[in-house]
Amino acid sequence: MEIKKASFFTSMKNASGYPNDGKPEIAFAGKSNVGKSSLINFLANNGKLAYVSKQPGKTRLINYFLINDSFYLVDLPGYGFARVSKAERDSWADMMECYFAAAEYLRALVILIDIRHKPTEDDLQMIEWAAHFGVPFMVAATKADKIAKSKRYHYAIQMAKHIEAVLDMDLEFEIIPVSSTGKVGKEKVLHYLETMTGLQEAEE
Repeated sequence: MEIKKASFFTSMKNASGYPNDGKPEIAFAGKSNVGKSSLINFLANNGKLAYVSKQPGKTRLINYFLINDSFYLVDLPGYGFARVSKAERDSWADMMECYFAAAEYLRALVILIDIRHKPTEDDLQMIEWAAHFGVPFMVAATKADKIAKSKRYHYAIQMAKHIEAVLDMDLEFEIIPVSSTGKVGKEKVLHYLETMTGLQEAEE
């Protein structure tokens, strides 16, 4: 898959804002400082598509980006930001529950986790939510440029083992090391999006 066209479509705060137009969607979730907007821009070949804030935790709405006029990338609000109040964290949780319940055309979830660190409690909760709602997911292991190329596979394997051990669940997922700065993992993530949306290149 190659993303040739990408544009902001709409924002959603509750179920009434759900597009509900039948287009498949892939949601992106991760901590506020994990590089979610940067990865979306990297995949879409558009450095200004998703807003990259200098202050993490600024995204408070669920943002939809229309890709190739055929599916949506859905940017979920970042989580785990220490300066956010408990009321805002509760609001975020309510918004996520609302989204997963309403998202009839959600095909998969891309969960971003810093490859250098163990998944946080919030990361694990997002994985549990995906499992609970029956949504396939993959882990985009960000900041891959920060470690040697020869060690990325090892880091990814260790992350997978940690997730499986802590959650003690029967999970099927893959981990793809990525970096918008280092231009790592783009083709593999795009292939995942193509597979999960069921869309094929027009010429195929």
